[in-house]
Amino acid sequence: MSVVADSPVHSSSSDDFAAYLDQTLDANSSNSSSDEEAESEDEFEDVSRTKRRKFESSEETEGSTSVGIMKHELVVAESSVKVDVCTHPGSFGNMCICCGQKLDEESGVTFGYIHKGLRLHDEEISRLRNTDMKKFLNSKKLYLVLDLDHTLLNTTTLSDMSKEESHLLNETDSLEDISKGSLFELSHMKMMTKLRPFVRTFLKEASELFEMYIYTMGDRPYALEMAKLLDPRGEYFNAKVISRDDGTKKHQKDLDIVLGQENAVLILDDTEHVWTKHKTNLILMERYHFFSSSCKQFGFNCKSLAETKSDENEIDGALAKILGVLKQIHSTFFDKLQGDLVDRDVREVLSSVRGEILSECVIVFSRINHGALPTLKRLAQQLGATCLTELDPTVTHVVATDAGTEKSRWAVREKKFLVHPRWIEAANYFWQKQPEENFGLKKTTNNS
Repeated sequence: MSVVADSPVHSSSSDDFAAYLDQTLDANSSNSSSDEEAESEDEFEDVSRTKRRKFESSEETEGSTSVGIMKHELVVAESSVKVDVCTHPGSFGNMCICCGQKLDEESGVTFGYIHKGLRLHDEEISRLRNTDMKKFLNSKKLYLVLDLDHTLLNTTTLSDMSKEESHLLNETDSLEDISKGSLFELSHMKMMTKLRPFVRTFLKEASELFEMYIYTMGDRPYALEMAKLLDPRGEYFNAKVISRDDGTKKHQKDLDIVLGQENAVLILDDTEHVWTKHKTNLILMERYHFFSSSCKQFGFNCKSLAETKSDENEIDGALAKILGVLKQIHSTFFDKLQGDLVDRDVREVLSSVRGEILSECVIVFSRINHGALPTLKRLAQQLGATCLTELDPTVTHVVATDAGTEKSRWAVREKKFLVHPRWIEAANYFWQKQPEENFGLKKTTNNS
């Protein structure tokens, strides 16, 4: 069976593709004894048997952490193949996944999260993405790439827990029925993980609108453990769990290993700089700091949620707000845009929705750190605000850190809004214009 011409569906989602490869290797080796060695590269059945041994070896390596991650759901492939002309759409190890021929050079992109050692060439990746695009658009689904840490959950090592967090050791939930818990001690990893409030509802409802991936800068064993906590029944992610071990660029995340067209992908992540090529796909998430080690990591000198025995609000928290945004973008993409589905671009919808948040605001900045000002101004403009350098009657907000500047005093005198820069940041995180009184500056007589 050819991956190019005969792959089931033509199946392109990573879990289906993983199952397809398994079934192909099972079928191609069904007539051979398990203890024979491949002696001739000219005989396809012997090559297939070699491929199977490598495949099984890779599965044994990942077996301890990938139980339940990959499903085998597709029909059994043909038992033998004779290919006259093969374009070598991909390779497993150093052999073509289509004809079994040994290839001298490695080329294409590694898709290790589907199966270790799997590489696909650009043409095959494009074909799979096009097939997936049609499949999911017809079922009114887009793609959603989800970060783990500080986005869906928060993890700490047991040794980094503060004394004020020690009460958590007696409050963890059972690993026997993960779906009913949110706080888990993973003793074999010497870690504790807290799922973000509302995350189970978020995943359930988002899965109806999106084909979802996990993409984390954590290593693969950690990524798979977190996937099991979030998706114990394998309903949402299956083989679509990408770790830093699977990426093609060091310290960066990239959509080159996601089997979805860029114009149909949204990304939810708390860190912008790791997505240098895909910022227009990104929804920046407010970080979830449940543990003290997380607060310290980002330089916050404050009590953690765990130390204060509190948590985010489940109904009005960050994930609930973002779910509403995702639903709005999805609805606009499918129900309000005109023209063919394949020509629509979710990045344009994302930009349009974001640009409505502060669209009625005219802003002047006062005494903002020179290093922070360009970023803050860019953010305000992305949210739809008009930014001026000088005061005039159209100004609605003065954004400052000092209530004693000339522009700040003008805002008070003219009864304009005088707000801290965090007002803009909060609007960005919550995708909604925030009450100015929550971010006001104290009035001062300082004439500086």
